Amino acid sequence: MDFKPHIRVVPDFPEPGIRFKDITTLLQNGEAFHAAIDELADFSRLAGADVIAGPEARGFVLAAPIAYALQVGFVPIRKAGKLPRATESVSYALEYGKDSLEIHQDSIRPGQRVVVADDLLATGGTVIGAIELIEKLGGIVVGVAFMIELTYLNGRERLKNYEVLSLVTFS
Repeated sequence: MDFKPHIRVVPDFPEPGIRFKDITTLLQNGEAFHAAIDELADFSRLAGADVIAGPEARGFVLAAPIAYALQVGFVPIRKAGKLPRATESVSYALEYGKDSLEIHQDSIRPGQRVVVADDLLATGGTVIGAIELIEKLGGIVVGVAFMIELTYLNGRERLKNYEVLSLVTFS
């Protein structure tokens, strides 16, 4: 399926000059959403994922149904201060700012095969932060999967050592 027509581009959001790629229009279309999750799940299945991790917040929207489809666990990677137990944390750069992520210390077992799923690959900051957290816990990142890739921001360059799937690219 061609997913690009289902993604709305919103100019000047969240700040002037940014052309935000809005996946909510794709999520509202049951057929497109189902097809996207199926493709992301197929990639994760072929990678041999034991668990699917998703960064807050839109990563949850993709990672949870992928995990459900594969009958494996889902691990949320959250913004700082949102998890109630002992965590590992990392700070990272975004396309237009800085942020930090946390993961429960007991959410990934050493040797567990993990696919990280998120809505967008831009500069790669968020996914690199997620990978760092997973690997700190002894997990093995066997793939990273995205709905959208902004090729002009070269985030894929930072993921040379990982299998990458992007359903849609914007150049």
